[in-house]
Amino acid sequence: MGRGKRAAARLGAWLCFEDEAGQGLRPPKGRSWGRRGVTPVVKVSGGGSGTVMIAGLIATKPGCMPRMIYRIRLRRNRKGERKSFSEADYAALLDAANQQLGGPIVVCWDNLNTHISAKMRTLIEARPWLTVIRLPAYAPELNPVEAVWAHLKRSLANLARKTLDELARLVKTRLKKMQYRPQLISGFIAKTRLDFKPP
Repeated sequence: MGRGKRAAARLGAWLCFEDEAGQGLRPPKGRSWGRRGVTPVVKVSGGGSGTVMIAGLIATKPGCMPRMIYRIRLRRNRKGERKSFSEADYAALLDAANQQLGGPIVVCWDNLNTHISAKMRTLIEARPWLTVIRLPAYAPELNPVEAVWAHLKRSLANLARKTLDELARLVKTRLKKMQYRPQLISGFIAKTRLDFKPP
């Protein structure tokens, strides 16, 4: 992590963390209130399948408010459909981040096969404003985007949606609300206990 912090300080860049998650039509379980002796039941439609896939990025820079940028894809479980984000999808997310943040970025992400593929390396080399650093394996506690997913899934607990499009709208609404709360994003960053002050 120190290498990413030093690179961001040297370049005057935004330090960004990226991760991905998915949510299906079956809602996450959550606690609920009910009358004593009457267990609350959430009815979930058995029909339909698919996943709302989300790629998110948290950006931080000394003296600036933290930012969150995300992209959503729907996977409808059709034959031949890609099961995850492609290299081009990640490149589009990074291009959008560069445009919105208005400067160079240093991205820290995990060792997902799409992140380390030859095609991704080519896409990274074609972007002089981009520096990529890999997080250690099995270290989700170092990535503040993991806290975004936990917060999102808590907010979706016990909510039953009938279609993938309804779920996608709800996910977008919840993520948009997070984007407009920089203090919440700062909390996600603080949860990692990493020191982001320039060296």
